[in-house]
Amino acid sequence: MNIREKFINSKVYNFEETHFIWHENPVFKLTTNFTENEVLLGLTKDPLIFLNDLKLEESEINPDYLIFASRHTSKSTRPAFLVHTTGNWSKDTDFGGDPQDLSKTSALLHKAGFISLTEQEFPPTLTEFSLDIEVTHHGPTILDKPLIFMELGSSKVEWKIDEAGMILTNAIFSTFQKYIEYKEMGDQKVGLGFGGTHYAPNFHRLIRNTNIAMSFICPKYYIQELNKDLIEQMVNNTLEKVDYFIIDWKGTNSEDKKHLIPLLEEFNIPIKKTKDM
Repeated sequence: MNIREKFINSKVYNFEETHFIWHENPVFKLTTNFTENEVLLGLTKDPLIFLNDLKLEESEINPDYLIFASRHTSKSTRPAFLVHTTGNWSKDTDFGGDPQDLSKTSALLHKAGFISLTEQEFPPTLTEFSLDIEVTHHGPTILDKPLIFMELGSSKVEWKIDEAGMILTNAIFSTFQKYIEYKEMGDQKVGLGFGGTHYAPNFHRLIRNTNIAMSFICPKYYIQELNKDLIEQMVNNTLEKVDYFIIDWKGTNSEDKKHLIPLLEEFNIPIKKTKDM
């Protein structure tokens, strides 16, 4: 699957090649007038999770935020479209980024990506695909731009499905528009999530069904890794002001709560439970 080709060959949106070069590849600019913002399309041969240098000084472009269109791999190989933020809760850096380091991101962009996926029209051939929000994981973590990943998974079978590639492409286009709408409306509350499993079902429902937008989500199996510095990163690396700390109460055991809650109480941010929202 080459997502860039899906963008360039779109029958709805037009791109033209610019004189800008990024990572030794030409940059394309969206010319379809659906947003006042400039949308640029770049390609890198570097694995996205290990992309530690945007090399913007060499390209003459300066984006406000980034959406990484990516393949997703999982042991289950279940067909899925996924959205998530990036960062490492532990000292393990096997999948990119720095130890106990979080990227910059936007809760509104994260929600816009997920809701845009839910609003796509799926053909009968793609009805088995799930729509997932993953917890924060893998790199990169040190880029100086807010970013999210939007992914197609979870095996070579799905990567080769043209219709699936177009769904992801169209969802990314919609994400630009929806992000601007959320910013202009100003009615979203921003949360940071704690607890639950990798596919964050309770946070999924919260984001989908309420006016809550979330940036970073730390799953239950990394709660004991959390410290004040990581919580500060969650707050400071979110583009928007954080309104709530939100705990998946049933998805967090008592020992983890004993570790987590005193940490959160050091901040002047209300602590909520998913079941109460």
